[in-house]
Amino acid sequence: MKTFKLVAETAGERLDKYITQKESGLSRSFIQELVSSGHILVNNQSAKPSLRLKTGDTITIEIPPETPSELKAEDIPLEIIFQDKDLLLINKPPGLTVHPAPGHPDHTLVNGVLALEPEMEDFDDPLRPGIVHRLDKDTSGLLLVAKNRQALANLSAQFKERTIRKYYLALVKGELRPAEGFIEAPLGRDPQNRQKIAVVSDGRHARTGYKVLRYIQGYSLLEVKLETGRTHQIRVHFAAIGHPVAGDAVYGQKESWVKRQFLHAHRLSFALPSNGQVVEFTSPLPPDLEEALKILETPS
Repeated sequence: MKTFKLVAETAGERLDKYITQKESGLSRSFIQELVSSGHILVNNQSAKPSLRLKTGDTITIEIPPETPSELKAEDIPLEIIFQDKDLLLINKPPGLTVHPAPGHPDHTLVNGVLALEPEMEDFDDPLRPGIVHRLDKDTSGLLLVAKNRQALANLSAQFKERTIRKYYLALVKGELRPAEGFIEAPLGRDPQNRQKIAVVSDGRHARTGYKVLRYIQGYSLLEVKLETGRTHQIRVHFAAIGHPVAGDAVYGQKESWVKRQFLHAHRLSFALPSNGQVVEFTSPLPPDLEEALKILETPS
């Protein structure tokens, strides 16, 4: 990874514009992407592209390794829950990254989709063809993939308008009360660690609904409704109120009886792009999380 620094010589300039002027080889859109992903810091703090610089501000820029411009199809076993001419609904296993990124150029769900759909239409984003939404690597469950541009635009609009309903099963530490409610707190890059997300006053609006299904040995099994779709939203929201997701090593702590974060996208409803019919699909807890529940429920 290439890293270099700039020192602001004037005040009042936007961060993204200033870097573009100083580094002609970097486009403004690429700079904005680097800022959003935490690869550009101002005085060792996360920033926004629109930040107005002060004279003497130190700008640290990291250029991550390039990912391949052409994706290769790979024979990766994928469970297809539903498909038609417009989309695939996949039951993503844990441990599988959704799309290539720095450090993960292949062996992703996208590589597997390309093997299933070799005639898949070209998309504007060559590294995330057809990806409508994402799940964290260690989160399992239902994931939509569009097969063509029209379907991608339709499904993306449904997400933007929040007409798609997304529900997760999550196990959180402690007995969460009240047994039904919501968490509303803005989320953004953690100023102390740009690789993490945190509740920050100037972050993006985020709202998470929940309902306790049952209490188990000092934990709460929840159905969680994701009302907005921010990065790590469920994990950060519940950690922020003192009830981190079980097994979440980033925002909580590891547990010996569960090998990953206990989070599964189990229910999804949306309108088919072809005819507008609203459909709903469910995915039961995968075997590893079922086994974790059994271990937790077994008296020691």
